[in-house]
Amino acid sequence: MSRDTLKVGILFSQTGSYAAVGGAMAAGAMLAIDEVNADPEAPVRLDPIAIDPGGTTSAYADGAQRLLREHGITHVFGCYTSSSRKEILPIFEKDDGLLWYPSHYEGFETSDNVVYTGAAPNQHVIPLSQHLLAHHGNRGWFVGSNYVWAWENNRILREALQDAGGAVLGERYFPVGETDLSGLVEQILSDRPDFIFTTLIGESGFRFIQLLRDAATRAGIDQPRELPIASCSLSEVELPFIDGAAAGHLSSSVYFSTIASEENNRFTARWTARYGHLGHAPADAEATYIAVHLLVRAVARAGGQTGFHAVRDALRGLQFAAPQGLVEVDPVNLHCAMRPRIGRSTDQGTFELLYEADGPIPPDPYLVWGNGAALGRRRPPGKLRVVQ
Repeated sequence: MSRDTLKVGILFSQTGSYAAVGGAMAAGAMLAIDEVNADPEAPVRLDPIAIDPGGTTSAYADGAQRLLREHGITHVFGCYTSSSRKEILPIFEKDDGLLWYPSHYEGFETSDNVVYTGAAPNQHVIPLSQHLLAHHGNRGWFVGSNYVWAWENNRILREALQDAGGAVLGERYFPVGETDLSGLVEQILSDRPDFIFTTLIGESGFRFIQLLRDAATRAGIDQPRELPIASCSLSEVELPFIDGAAAGHLSSSVYFSTIASEENNRFTARWTARYGHLGHAPADAEATYIAVHLLVRAVARAGGQTGFHAVRDALRGLQFAAPQGLVEVDPVNLHCAMRPRIGRSTDQGTFELLYEADGPIPPDPYLVWGNGAALGRRRPPGKLRVVQ
């Protein structure tokens, strides 16, 4: 039986300062698209049209307009950074497009035009804060790329440290792609925090880790043990770019390539066969893979309809047995219930698992459920704060 063809957009930066992750996200989409197109039971055949914004935020708006208006596409898998997502969101809202956003992010957003298949803050930064306080201390040094992802995650972790009687010894932000970070490293070594929390992305993050490791080694400091680096974004495809300093770093995520399950074994085998040259499969690629399969399952649930309203309504409460485990779309906020994990990087380009939640945790993008979010239950927050 012939199937209708559905054109979909791919909007990731496969060149530029964070090309390693952007390229992996595009690869995750293509891996799932190939699976859908090879499945005779799938309700549609997917025809991808890819645009590469090259890591330039303003280029995302042009790419989104071309996909939605020139190509008549409704569903776009795209964006790694929150700045790029916010840049194009008004276009999707105006044109009734659905952006499938497959990146862990800082939260404090919901939109009827976005499906969030990456981790929300209660699924990555909150578990990381608990781990750091329990195992490393309450004196942190924060460094990030200068945009909303870093600002908000640092704010969340800062409040967690302050609530525990700790402190942030220093906090600096740099333009995306900045690699002149020697002065920063010297200051961190002088301050000797309990840990460093980095929200630097792409080449900035790679260079920072290398510089800190080299400087610590010269000073006789065991950096992974005495000055651990923690992140909510460091992933498998980035480790090969951190020459000689890839092992020993903490990362909080809902997916690592070392998860032991039948679904993940199948996923990683297919990934290695086709995209192994990129490194082991990372969380953002798996989130993009999830997004494609959720779209197709929503189309099936909608009786073959592919329009914006039909797919969005069919998505609510939809489940998918993903490589990371069971994922469920929240019927209210279109984020996903996922299982938080914390890993430590190895010199094999993977992460050893240090912590796994008991099961999927409902997404809490605004962090309003208090301790209930950590327990997988919804409950009112313990206090009311006015946020400006």
